[in-house]
Amino acid sequence: MKLYKIKKSNIDNRGLYANRDIKDGTKIIEYKGKIVTKKKVEENTKFDNDKAIYLFNLNKKYDLDGDFKFNTARLINHSCNPNCEVSGTGLKIWVYAIKDIKKGEELSYDYGFGYDEYYKDFPCRCGSRNCVGYIVREGSRWRIKKQKSI
Repeated sequence: MKLYKIKKSNIDNRGLYANRDIKDGTKIIEYKGKIVTKKKVEENTKFDNDKAIYLFNLNKKYDLDGDFKFNTARLINHSCNPNCEVSGTGLKIWVYAIKDIKKGEELSYDYGFGYDEYYKDFPCRCGSRNCVGYIVREGSRWRIKKQKSI
């Protein structure tokens, strides 16, 4: 039995949900796709933020384009209070549980978007207590909190 199933999500259109209890440290699903050069990413309008982008940085030369139906892991949504993280070795990326996940709970990870001039283009709807309203990596969220208090 798979560890996950696809369901309607409160965060975004669809998401992956635990099909059974998952223990901290469990390897859940591989993030699959096509390996592309950074140069191709820079030149191809597919990656210009006008639509969802499922792109992972692999190393200095290559990225992984996960925008394919066979990549079920692309349905895992961002959360500011994630229960998963993404880790890779070589040219493979896996999603792991970073805490115990109960059956029926939505799988999520921190997308790790940087705080830059475009951060407001990526609203966050995770609803967690520490959410700042935008998909920005944990280490940069303080900048948005500081702006809101000014």
